[in-house]
Amino acid sequence: MSTWITHPISLTGEVVSLLPMEREHFPALIALAQDERIWEHYIFDGTDPVRMQEVLEDALAQREKGTQYPFVIFHKEHNKVIGSTRLLDIQAKHKKLEVGSTWLHPDYWATAANIDSKLLLLDYCFEKLQTVRVQLKTDEKNIRSRKAIEKVGGKYEGILRHDMIRDNGTNRNSAYYSIINEEWPETKRYLTDLFMRTKAQK
Repeated sequence: MSTWITHPISLTGEVVSLLPMEREHFPALIALAQDERIWEHYIFDGTDPVRMQEVLEDALAQREKGTQYPFVIFHKEHNKVIGSTRLLDIQAKHKKLEVGSTWLHPDYWATAANIDSKLLLLDYCFEKLQTVRVQLKTDEKNIRSRKAIEKVGGKYEGILRHDMIRDNGTNRNSAYYSIINEEWPETKRYLTDLFMRTKAQK
């Protein structure tokens, strides 16, 4: 377990709470993952319950190693888990990490839930951990995800070619983005305003 990030961590916002992922959450996550729209640009097929179980077990194993910290996204008003997100590639020495492996059930796409989640994670990273860099990445072809990253303040850095190998053996190019500590105050103000406007559209 990383000494930089101490387990357990729970982060609570207005719309969602981010709770430490545990095995008790697996049935709900596997059920949510049955919607194939979620996995169009992922390197694995989350609709396969066996594969999804492996992914979730690996998340907990990586937490024990201190390289990742997985959360479930719990919708407070609807009183249920609606997806998952993680802190990845945790590098305490360089005070940097990645926010990623984020997925939501499509019912919650383009809602305040994702913005609230990102606000909670980024606030924790920059204000609690004093992170100097938060990285975000997605499939080069995942236009919806790229727009979502840009919407929450991620600055485009470029394409890393053949960055990952999908389960089907094909190569994935990844679009990389980041937010650095000097940008956080302005990004936080923008995100807070965006959250309030998105929430008002409910």
